[in-house]
Amino acid sequence: MSPATYVTRHPSAGLLFVQLLGVLLYPWMEDTPIGRALFGAFGLVVLGLALHVVKRSAAQTWIAVLLAVLVLMLSLIDALMPSLFLEWLIAILEAAFYFYAATALIIYMNKDQHATTDELYAAGATFTLLAWAFAHLYTFCQLLIPGSFAAMIEPQAARSWMELLFLSFTTLSGVGLGDIVPITPMARSLVMIEEFAGVMYLALVVSRLIALTVIKR
Repeated sequence: MSPATYVTRHPSAGLLFVQLLGVLLYPWMEDTPIGRALFGAFGLVVLGLALHVVKRSAAQTWIAVLLAVLVLMLSLIDALMPSLFLEWLIAILEAAFYFYAATALIIYMNKDQHATTDELYAAGATFTLLAWAFAHLYTFCQLLIPGSFAAMIEPQAARSWMELLFLSFTTLSGVGLGDIVPITPMARSLVMIEEFAGVMYLALVVSRLIALTVIKR
């Protein structure tokens, strides 16, 4: 079976692999104009794949499409006429889109009593969607309250997207290995909510899929 055929049969696998690829590529995209342009193009690919996955669930696809279109339109406007307010709005809308996509995948994984291969991939894809969503919330928090996050290197500087995504992954997974520290009360509140979300996701969603897999075997 070719990779294209496999991804067609298991779209959640495509979304998961592309997002993990982004984790490897983002460090090379942040420091140059060409890299930032590629970053934007890569974000469009992730949006498209997330929309495709949402269509397979019982969630309302038009909500995800509306959020994605708003993100694209505002991003184009911000590229032509940069505005702090637009950056706030884009960060909030992107967080809402990824939260909705993650919710759609959770609905998809819980719709029956059998754990399919695509649903197992969806468990990983949902984790990355949640990590992206909270990273965008951290971006909004940093834009709204500068200095919300500190690090050992350049503690007063604004944290990059990769740093905030790293914070999101370490918080959601509960490993606690990050060097990015929330400083302001709002930042700490968001981190606590993500910690809670990570624990509940493992306890309620992943554990159910594992149990269904064991029962099937």
